[in-house]
Amino acid sequence: MEIQPYLFFDGRCEEAIAFYRDALGAQELMKLRFKDAPASEDYKIAPESGDKIMHATLVVGSTHLLMSDGQMGHGKVAHSGFSLSVTASDVASGEKYFNALAKDGQVTMPFQKTFWTDGFGMLVDKFGVPWMVNVQHEGEQH
Repeated sequence: MEIQPYLFFDGRCEEAIAFYRDALGAQELMKLRFKDAPASEDYKIAPESGDKIMHATLVVGSTHLLMSDGQMGHGKVAHSGFSLSVTASDVASGEKYFNALAKDGQVTMPFQKTFWTDGFGMLVDKFGVPWMVNVQHEGEQH
């Protein structure tokens, strides 16, 4: 069994894909737009939603990150009650990921040495997604 995070971006999914590609080296595995879905009596899309993303899959390291524009305009989606966690192999990589994700976001704990690792920090990115960046201990497996 595998658990995969599925994030909704209220119309900003295309921007989020580009951001995570730059920040984390994410690879786009699949992208389906609302206009690509067959129309039916039960499923009608607004013309302005056609180019928005119904579903996308990014591969980040060995993780699949699922995302969508969601139900745009039906109330802002709040990303709360969780954090996505990035485990870096070394301090330089951890700091690079942290700084890239923090661009135009909010740092909640600066990237720093802690009692359990040489690098850890927390932030909320510009899309409101909370992140933790942690440097893997030598010999630790993930």
